[in-house]
Amino acid sequence: MWLIQYAIFGLIAGAIARMLHPGRDPMSWVWTMLLGIGGAVVGGWIGGQLLGINTDRGLMSWVAAVCGSVLLLAAYNALTARRAAVSGPATSDDYKKAVFDDLSRGPNR
Repeated sequence: MWLIQYAIFGLIAGAIARMLHPGRDPMSWVWTMLLGIGGAVVGGWIGGQLLGINTDRGLMSWVAAVCGSVLLLAAYNALTARRAAVSGPATSDDYKKAVFDDLSRGPNR
């Protein structure tokens, strides 16, 4: 039963983190769940070991999981970001093209 609880907790925490983190994060619900579970581990470690906060139960477990997930998303985007300095900052036309490219692929891709 604890595995199902971890999966649901991770899915919700990962979804909240994806909503809070700016930018496009194209990933499936499985990756969102794994992001939330990994964020809970990272956030729990940072909160418990480095800050001395009890993140085992209650609201602090959610805060730690969401903050850890946002931290993992930021690290992932920093490591895999395309070189924006070469082409300059993104314009509204770039965002429109990205949205229409996503829509043209259809719902299954």
